Amino acid sequence: MSRAGFTLAILLGLTAYGRTQDSRETVSTVTSMPVIRGGIVYKTYCVLCHGEHGDGDVHKQKRDPKLDLSIKPRPREYYEKIIRQGGHGFGMSSSMPAWQYQLSDEQISDVITYTEIVNDSVRRGEVVYKTNCILCHGINADGKGRAASLFKPAPADLVHTTRDDDYKLEIIRRGSKAMSRSSAMPPWEGRLTKVELHDLIEYLRTIQQPPSLDRTTR
Repeated sequence: MSRAGFTLAILLGLTAYGRTQDSRETVSTVTSMPVIRGGIVYKTYCVLCHGEHGDGDVHKQKRDPKLDLSIKPRPREYYEKIIRQGGHGFGMSSSMPAWQYQLSDEQISDVITYTEIVNDSVRRGEVVYKTNCILCHGINADGKGRAASLFKPAPADLVHTTRDDDYKLEIIRRGSKAMSRSSAMPPWEGRLTKVELHDLIEYLRTIQQPPSLDRTTR
């Protein structure tokens, strides 16, 4: 599948998630679409300086308090103003640009919502799952995504599984063909960062349940 086709498929999967999340019981901990959308905005525009954990990455080591880029609990109004107007207007680093002409009102609102969970690895991992995996593995991570019927063997049920974290990480990194399964699941190493891979495993661990006796081990 081409990169453009894959991106379109993910967007369609997210649309399906948005339409059905209120009508189906899910294994989700993040139930808000703004969090999912905000994660995309954050990773596109903010992660370079603020880091994947929201801790300012290496910039937090700077002694100049103006260069402290860690994201701290603050009122939404504060973050809306600093995102819109930039850091210079708040006596902070001028490296923080004013985003009011580059991001929509919705994007600004969404990314503020995402910053509320940016230091939580499990919830970050859910965002990774919801923006990359639901098309095949499904909203409920039960292997019943909208594209699941296209593949044999079907995508794995990630809730009722006996696979450990090491196996999950390996098959995500290398792809399913390299693990003697179908060729449908691509290798994600290089597409996801090490932090995203770790976060995804953390999230999958929280939703895993003991497999039922009538289920085939995945």
